[in-house]
Amino acid sequence: MTHRERILAALAHQETDRVPLDLGSSISTTLTARAHERLRVYLGLPLSVLAPVMAKRASTVLPDEAILRRFDVDARPLLLGSPDNRPDRDVSEDVMVDEWGVTWVKHGQSHYMNADGPFYHLDEPAVQDLDKAAWPDPADPGRYRGLRERARELHEKTDYAVILNLPVGPVHLCQFLRGYAEWLQDLLLHPAFAEGLLDRCVEVWTQVTSRALEEAGEFVDVVMYGDDIATQRGPLLRPELYRRMIKPGHKRMAEAVKRFGKPLFYHSCGSVYRLLPDLIDVGIDALNPVQVSAAEMDTQRLKREFGRHLTFWGGIDTQSVLPRGSVQEVRAEVKRRITDLAPGGGYVLSAVHNIQPEVPPENLIAMYEAARECEKP
Repeated sequence: MTHRERILAALAHQETDRVPLDLGSSISTTLTARAHERLRVYLGLPLSVLAPVMAKRASTVLPDEAILRRFDVDARPLLLGSPDNRPDRDVSEDVMVDEWGVTWVKHGQSHYMNADGPFYHLDEPAVQDLDKAAWPDPADPGRYRGLRERARELHEKTDYAVILNLPVGPVHLCQFLRGYAEWLQDLLLHPAFAEGLLDRCVEVWTQVTSRALEEAGEFVDVVMYGDDIATQRGPLLRPELYRRMIKPGHKRMAEAVKRFGKPLFYHSCGSVYRLLPDLIDVGIDALNPVQVSAAEMDTQRLKREFGRHLTFWGGIDTQSVLPRGSVQEVRAEVKRRITDLAPGGGYVLSAVHNIQPEVPPENLIAMYEAARECEKP
């Protein structure tokens, strides 16, 4: 099978010649800059050229093509450009402001964290406050400049699956714009404001998605976005509140993708088990990162109950096994997840979220070598 055929077959729940592999095709399946540098040093690759930044806020990079070929990775990312009119603006070495007006702060070599936003300081937020904000322009040409050409080149000159990475979803955006705790409170205390904010975020997202797919859709194989709706222990909010407040927007977003006939890869960390029927109903095709260390995320159970509807994308534990396990433990983890998730298709193997600096290069190499060597049951 070609790399593209392998990914598409997994999404269609068909058997593949080997389990498809991902590293770097999305903003949640790549490496941090320091992890990438450690791996390059270990592999003896030159460090003279800096790896391109993938997501500045997460300190992640696009992996070296030599690494991707060594691991025989099956997909490649397609990224939107920065807006011309309101790109991310550096205030200082460790502070930046994005096009939404959210201030991001980094401490040392950590990730950036949202520290302020347009609606942080409202004691009694009202719908009228939304009209006072400066919203991003979905039609800004900087987002789409060269997108079609990059997509065509990936699709026609390689056999890799092309993954269009879209902006984060409305749950994330509302938290960034309003503040994490404040927005959760708004869902109950100020529902009209919370619903209006959600609607504005969904509207920008769907317009960006439609324009991107109009530009490059014929060369795109999978569409991806992330919107965390769970914690380590369970859903971020009660399922009935998700269904009333969040799910309609998620459904609109999925419909914007499905109008172009593309499978939808959705990322949410945490224990999403109790929301999976809703995500299937929304139209999600692939679930990432399959956080196996979270509550109720047993991979045998997930496959048994939802494997007919979902492709699982991820699954290799990054909380304990990859950073602290032995090479033998990493190999055992890979075998376990392939045994649980691969039968009948519907599995793409990658780490549970981005590779952090504490992951030994030996373990990362062992993960991909074991995946290529492992026979599916």
